[in-house]
Amino acid sequence: MRRISRLALVAYALALAVVVADQSLKYWLLTYFHLPDRVTTPLIGPLSLTMVWNHGVSFGVFNSDAEWTRWALTAFSAGVAAILAVWAARTEQAILAVALGLIMGGALGNMIDRVRLGAVADFINFGHWFPWVFNVADAAINVGSALLIWDLFLAPRKRAGA
Repeated sequence: MRRISRLALVAYALALAVVVADQSLKYWLLTYFHLPDRVTTPLIGPLSLTMVWNHGVSFGVFNSDAEWTRWALTAFSAGVAAILAVWAARTEQAILAVALGLIMGGALGNMIDRVRLGAVADFINFGHWFPWVFNVADAAINVGSALLIWDLFLAPRKRAGA
């Protein structure tokens, strides 16, 4: 049996932290703050809390109320998380482990919403500064994706002979 590397544990722990942060904040906003009843609550500057139910993928792309899309996107998220978990178990790059953990946690956070709520709860709104409403899981996916692209294509690599 293969031992789990420290970098894999970092990825898994980060994924768990993203899921806990995402789901805890959503639970509080929906259950105690009653954001759906308030629709929009200004916070500071352009930042406000705005309730949006996303039935599509990131930023409402492929938005559909059809029940089959809910379950197709749930299965897709589960598949992505599984592939990333395997990739994380094999990585030897710290930045890549962080990227995979963020994306994995974001995918799982939004997947839980689809199963539990029927749609993804989005609420972070920067008004005209950023045209889409998003959540913690979406932010983790985007930061993780940027790190992944940087690590795969832009990061300097040590030469094998050096």
